[in-house]
Amino acid sequence: MVRRDFLGRHPARQLAEDLLYGAVVPIVGTCYSESVRVISRKALREFGERHADSEVPLRAWFKEAKEATWETPAEIKARYASASCLANDRVVFNIKGNDYRLVVAVRYDFGIVYIRFVGTHAEYDRIDAGTI
Repeated sequence: MVRRDFLGRHPARQLAEDLLYGAVVPIVGTCYSESVRVISRKALREFGERHADSEVPLRAWFKEAKEATWETPAEIKARYASASCLANDRVVFNIKGNDYRLVVAVRYDFGIVYIRFVGTHAEYDRIDAGTI
């Protein structure tokens, strides 16, 4: 069943009318979201199931990330001093001290964070965080 808006409009019709009447004016390169979208939480959840001691720190990181409004690497460094900003808009976060590493790719222009790798410190040493 499709959810309709308060006027009873189908979502596709609502979007078409909003675009037609100027309620939504897209500007290329503008992030309309007030917070960051994290893709994919599943990787964090699966890693937390395998490494129970990482579950709470990963949940805390996810909660902070989805409420963040990062527009530059400097904003991430200001909040996470131990984070490493790499080439290709990759950021490495230390999870649970330095026991685990989380590598993400950030699209600052769209407000999207892609989970690229979650692993132990030893597993991290075997990957190239700048290209993963």
